[in-house]
Formats: sequence, structure tokens, C-alpha cells
Amino acid sequence: MDNNIPVVSKIFCSGTPTMLMIRRRPIVVNGGGFVVTDLSHNVVFAVDGCGILGSKGEIMVKDGEGEPILFISKKGGIVQALSTRNKWNGYSMDYQGKDKLVFSLTDPKSCIAQGAPIRIHIEPKRHCKNWDFEIGGSFADRDCKIVDCTRKIVARMGRIELIGGKDFYHVEVQSGYDQAFIIGVMAILDNIHGESTRC
Repeated sequence: MDNNIPVVSKIFCSGTPTMLMIRRRPIVVNGGGFVVTDLSHNVVFAVDGCGILGSKGEIMVKDGEGEPILFISKKGGIVQALSTRNKWNGYSMDYQGKDKLVFSLTDPKSCIAQGAPIRIHIEPKRHCKNWDFEIGGSFADRDCKIVDCTRKIVARMGRIELIGGKDFYHVEVQSGYDQAFIIGVMAILDNIHGESTRC
């Protein structure tokens, strides 16, 4: 699999591994979501959830300048209600506000599907047959990783012990992979687990 093909945009891919620090915003004060900084404390992404957008199942990822780059929505409807999995769609945003489907993520939602892996499909289809990325480990414990279809680690999340709590954690994104895409996946996991992007 060619790991240098961007999902959202090539401007969010780095030639070296990148450590991103994530700080959750309180829902009652700032409407929830989280802020992502680099190791120099520069804001590189911001994520807004239901507290700011006003709709359940919607997430917006913005770049460091505050421009929307990725809109994520949870699929609804009668077919989705009968499914054993939830489906999330990620749409890249351009300067004209137009959006294009770039990935979908499915997660188990019932006791029948519990323990099933969370999988991500990239649009348009790539080299992998059934899925492009898979999430393993525990988001709640801030100990999870994203692997590609060859099982190569793409990103790994960890807790920042010195600061404490679940409000601060980091994600190391491997070289060549789209950081905006990875942050979008972190935002969906945050929402699935009922944290700062959810009402």
C-alpha cells in the first residue's frame, strides 16, 4: 500500500513521524471538542462537535487557521437503525465549501457485534480488498493504534502521564500519513466513547 497518498490533503502529510498533542475542551465552557498542537504548542487542528455544531453525530475538523477541512457525519436512517454497525462518513472540504467523500468508518453498536474491529474504508478504493485501516486497542484507556491493511502501524495513541487524566493525550502519526485524517478518526472515537465531541 502506498502510504504517501493523502486522504484529506497532501499538505497534512509529513516526511517524518509527527507527535500531535490533544487537549479536550470542556463542553460546558467551550462547547466541547478538542485542540491539537505540535510539540512547539502551535495549534495545528481544532475539532468541534455537537456543542458547537448543534447536531448530534456531526464533527468538524479545522486546520490551524480555523478553516474547515473535514466534515464527519454519522449515517442515519432506517437501514442504519437495523444494522449491527454504525457508519461514519468523512468528507474533505475545499475553499468553496464543497465536500467529497474521502473515508467511511464502521464500528460495532450491538452486543452481537461487540469485539468486532473498527474498520476504515478510503474513497476512492485503494489497493486493499476489504478495508484500508483498522483500529485496535482501547481509546478509553488512551492506548490504541491504527494499522493499515498490511498491519503496518500508521498512528499510535498514548496518555500524557505528567499532566494526568483523559483530557490530555498524544498521537504519533508515522511519516507519509495524513494527519488530518488521523485526527478525524480520533474525533470519531471520541464521539463513540461519549466524550468531548458528543452532546
